[in-house]
Amino acid sequence: MTDETNKNGPDAAAEAQTEAPMHDDAPEADNDAQEPDMMASLQAENAELRDRFLRLAADMDNLRRRTERDVKDAKAYAVTGFARDMLAVSDNLRRAIEAVPAEARASAEAGLAALIEGVEMTERAMLSTLERHGVKKIEPEGQKFDPNFHQAMFEVPNPDVPNNTVTQVVQAGYTIGERVLRPAMVGVAKGGPKGEIA
Repeated sequence: MTDETNKNGPDAAAEAQTEAPMHDDAPEADNDAQEPDMMASLQAENAELRDRFLRLAADMDNLRRRTERDVKDAKAYAVTGFARDMLAVSDNLRRAIEAVPAEARASAEAGLAALIEGVEMTERAMLSTLERHGVKKIEPEGQKFDPNFHQAMFEVPNPDVPNNTVTQVVQAGYTIGERVLRPAMVGVAKGGPKGEIA
């Protein structure tokens, strides 16, 4: 028998096992050295992911609050442009009522009296509807002038009332919610005693 035939026999497997190199402990030592580095890497990645998660959660919370505020404002102030336009119509109704002299009202025929009453009712209904939607009339007469709510059109010499007191309203002002829809156009007293400093 040749050497090759001997190597194919049952003793060949045992011989191959003895010829295989023995594993030394060097790779295990490398694994032990890599394990702390791997752990530190995972902890750093975990910290980074946690930080990103917290930032994302805070951003989402801010977005939710901002969206709620925007929706609330949209509901409260959605009718602002429409309400401003309706105030012009209300002003015209008021002018129509004031255009009829008091004598003509007193001696008016039934048709004219019904027309005046109808215009007054229409104005009241319009203002009532606007008020239901958050539009409120500013009543500035007798109050201290406030540039946030009033627009001074002229000064009225009046020594009987303190300076900067609203004495006359030329055009009514309105607010919607906490915002001014239209400032009141007013006449302001001049020449009186100094107003109280608040």
